[in-house]
Amino acid sequence: MAGLSPKLPINRDLEDGYALTKTYQEMISQNLKNLLLTNPGERMMDPEFGVGMKRYLFEQHDTSTYSEIFSKSLEQVERYMPFVSLEKMEFFGPDGLWSTDTGTASSLSANLNADPNRIQIRMFFIITPIDEIGTLDLDFAV
Repeated sequence: MAGLSPKLPINRDLEDGYALTKTYQEMISQNLKNLLLTNPGERMMDPEFGVGMKRYLFEQHDTSTYSEIFSKSLEQVERYMPFVSLEKMEFFGPDGLWSTDTGTASSLSANLNADPNRIQIRMFFIITPIDEIGTLDLDFAV
């Protein structure tokens, strides 16, 4: 089966020669991850591309940081991936779960043993041309 794009990181594959993405959701998730992890100014010829998630590693785990990440992500997705609708983001930090749906931290899901130097993000999106729902999970640790 032909693929849609090379799968990153590039690896050899017995079936295709190099591993390829086979579905639109897999390709969109890969492109979305690239958009989130690229620092602004890092992409040649387009200094505004990217959210720069690594810049937020040493920020406070609080609602203002989470809402800033969400608004920057929303702005970048609307600009560079207009065929994707970013629905919500959930942040799992040492203080528990914070969701862009409610805008507040949920103390019910607080994990007292959580690593204060780690944050997990789950992003929910819709690929609008084919009306398919997808998720992307990212895990950052210092």
